[in-house]
Amino acid sequence: MKKNWILILGSLAIIGVIAAILIYIFVYNKQQPDYSKANPDYTLNGEELFREFRNNPDAAAEKYNGKVLAIEGNLYSVESTDSLTIAVFAIEEGMFGDEGIRFAFIPEFASKIASTPPESLVTIKGYCTGFNDTDVIMEHCSLVE
Repeated sequence: MKKNWILILGSLAIIGVIAAILIYIFVYNKQQPDYSKANPDYTLNGEELFREFRNNPDAAAEKYNGKVLAIEGNLYSVESTDSLTIAVFAIEEGMFGDEGIRFAFIPEFASKIASTPPESLVTIKGYCTGFNDTDVIMEHCSLVE
């Protein structure tokens, strides 16, 4: 009887180790797409994108969320923290400050956007993650040259 329990517990331990290895390989260690090399699904003007989200957020979210977008507009500002660089296209003045599009840059392009002067016309490519009632949020962004 004792041998059966040891055999069962040993089998469960082996299955658990195999499951942990598979989770690490296929989920945790999953290769992320390189958005800087991806072809954009849509190429738009920044004001046009912002207006679509402002006027009909549900339709715009269905159309653009989860897509790679190339957006052209005037750079308003660049904000940097320790590991994050965010560029802003300010479209409107809202109750709590500027509203528009916020782009979180991947590290390889952070210095390029930081050295770009304000009010420059730039095209930024990135992954659209949604609208938070004040800004369109773009992640994994790169500067298109």
